[in-house]
Amino acid sequence: MFLQALNSNGLVAILRGLRPQEAPAIGEVLYEAGFRVIEVPLNSPSPFDSISLLRRSLPADSLVGAGTVLQPAQVQQVKDAGGQLIVMPHSDAAVLRTAKAAGLFLSPGVATPTEAFAALAEGADVLKLFPAEQMAPAVVKAWLAVLPAGTVLLPVGGITADNMQPWLDAGARGFGLGSGLFKPGMSAAEVASRAQAYVAAWTRSSAA
Repeated sequence: MFLQALNSNGLVAILRGLRPQEAPAIGEVLYEAGFRVIEVPLNSPSPFDSISLLRRSLPADSLVGAGTVLQPAQVQQVKDAGGQLIVMPHSDAAVLRTAKAAGLFLSPGVATPTEAFAALAEGADVLKLFPAEQMAPAVVKAWLAVLPAGTVLLPVGGITADNMQPWLDAGARGFGLGSGLFKPGMSAAEVASRAQAYVAAWTRSSAA
């Protein structure tokens, strides 16, 4: 389901700082813009409440999960809230194994080929290339030459509507979008405008 959701447009919404009372409205405008994967980092206010509200309010073809998952014990909390996806800034094997055993999708953060191979060995579904600001599209091309066929790399960090094309040309399959898409205190209308701009950029870049 994770890859199917990414096939819609390849964009993952990272809603760091989202508050539960905002979650349904923000989720609705993201879904209407075309987003099908939404992540609430666990260093947000009451993240499990937001995850639960998003999962209950969004259609079944969307995927809701948690980001900044650092401890194995947090995995069950995510699942209990209705989360389906575990996203991490690192690739801690204990967290990956716990999430895999819980039947959740996995997107660990990797910054080297060694980390990438280790995460795949633990069952990672998608690799989060993080932080993308310290890398370049050439990294994606080089990694994909040696990683197993079909490996999905998602650059996260510093992605704008104007810099997607080189990453996609190198073989990236999507992007994680944080503060360029959502910041605490933004209205649903502001998020909708940014989401639409990102989706339009994705459509242009992926068709090129």
